[in-house]
Amino acid sequence: MRVSRRFLVISGLGWLGGCARWQAPGAELPVLPKQPGGPYRLGTGDKINLRIYDQPQLSGDYSVDDSGMIDVPMIGLVRAAGRSVDQMAAGVAHALMVNKLILRPSVAAEIVTYRPFYIMGEVNAPGPYPFRPDMTVLTAISIAGGFTDRAETGYVGVTRDLGQGPALYRAALFALAQPGDVITVFERRF
Repeated sequence: MRVSRRFLVISGLGWLGGCARWQAPGAELPVLPKQPGGPYRLGTGDKINLRIYDQPQLSGDYSVDDSGMIDVPMIGLVRAAGRSVDQMAAGVAHALMVNKLILRPSVAAEIVTYRPFYIMGEVNAPGPYPFRPDMTVLTAISIAGGFTDRAETGYVGVTRDLGQGPALYRAALFALAQPGDVITVFERRF
């Protein structure tokens, strides 16, 4: 059976027309909004150091558990997730006063270890990694061994909870990463 040249040209143009509708993976995602200013909010997996003046038995390192709490001896569970370090320290001081353990407690807190970020997709060593303050997405990719040969290198996907539950966004390589982010490096099509 003989196929005409006209048919081949028309079918070829139809195929190219389909390419015009083709989008790179992740291109349809909403752009990651700028992170509002303000203090860092604690979350599950963060480790903090509490210093309660003149109370060495209560002072020490505490991890935020899966329920978002820290367990402080003598006062029990104190909410940490969603609070700044200063708010969490004020919560511990308040609990000490309410339980009549210390009349005027002086409590200080600092982050010892941030919760990890996760990276998956087209990087050489996907997995969880310790977060570092002021880290960009590109730095996170570098920590994970860099891009593979198949990686889309113009942008990534970032799964982040901005208050309404986790959602997937498209982010530039110089966007700031956050603790708990899941960074996805897409595979390019061509």
